[in-house]
Amino acid sequence: MSKQAETPWRTLVIGAGSWGTALAAAACHNSDTLLWSRDAEQAAHIQQTNKNPRYLSDIELPSNLQASADMEVALTHLAADPEHSLIILGVPVLAMRSTCQQWFSALQARGLHEVPIVWTCKGFEEHTGLLPHEIVAQVGGQDMPNLGALSGPSFAREVVQQLPVALTVASASTRVAQTVTQILHTPFCRIYTSHDLIGVEVGGALKNVIAIACGISDGLQLGNNARAALITRGLAETARLGIALGGKAETFAGLTGLGDLVLTATGDLSRNRQVGLALGQGQSLENILASGMTAEGVRCARDSLARAQALGIEMPITQAVCAVLFEQMSPLQAVSQLLSREAKIEGLN
Repeated sequence: MSKQAETPWRTLVIGAGSWGTALAAAACHNSDTLLWSRDAEQAAHIQQTNKNPRYLSDIELPSNLQASADMEVALTHLAADPEHSLIILGVPVLAMRSTCQQWFSALQARGLHEVPIVWTCKGFEEHTGLLPHEIVAQVGGQDMPNLGALSGPSFAREVVQQLPVALTVASASTRVAQTVTQILHTPFCRIYTSHDLIGVEVGGALKNVIAIACGISDGLQLGNNARAALITRGLAETARLGIALGGKAETFAGLTGLGDLVLTATGDLSRNRQVGLALGQGQSLENILASGMTAEGVRCARDSLARAQALGIEMPITQAVCAVLFEQMSPLQAVSQLLSREAKIEGLN
């Protein structure tokens, strides 16, 4: 590769979607960074023009960002200095299992299994209801000691534009926390650390579903009061499930809980909110998805509800969203059902 950065740190970002591209651009500030794409044409375009032709295509990427579709090139990039390397899995939950299956065995074969790995996906896997760390464990992550999640309130476009952002890296590994901080902590990106991997993942997953509910409310023009109530009570049901799964209550008051929920439920760049807006304005889910608009909240809503029901956890907002998405319930009827629920003492009830 002809592009080089004068830094001891090396980063491999797997996945050249909008978020993978954004994190690769951010990592260039402190590390020699390679963005791996499964599409050779896309990788070549990024390498030659400093622009991603498919995602954030109007924004110029850092001149020192490298790109490749060659797995061997990516592994060699890490092998040059495994002690100062980081892998970022910038793929959605839908692709998490196949990505781990593809890369974990290759990393182990090259003796790179101790390189810190963080994933950025948010959601429950369709049909299994598993969180990302549970997928990783099934695919062989137990043989890789330095794993974690990177999450927080962040839109990819703003990260690429180097607008201020704060993210949390959650891991039991000190090496993961230190490596992510060394590479991604910059004048425009602040990194916090957490040991609560479950809480961070649940917050990231459920905020997408609650954002759809907030979008529906705004699409129905129910006002700011209704949106504030949905955010607040949505956070309460998120925390109920997260705590039941082993997360810590305080996590849901932080960046990956309240912070991410507020951004996703109110920001115009939020795809989950946009899906909700379209539903509230009378569009069908079939037409919304046919238009090319996809959102993680749609993919994981049923599985998050099923996981909660298996634990006896009540999640009325998530249940209402599922009824609108998959049971042909009208948005107005779903709102009516939420409002007709019995009065309760406020809290995590």
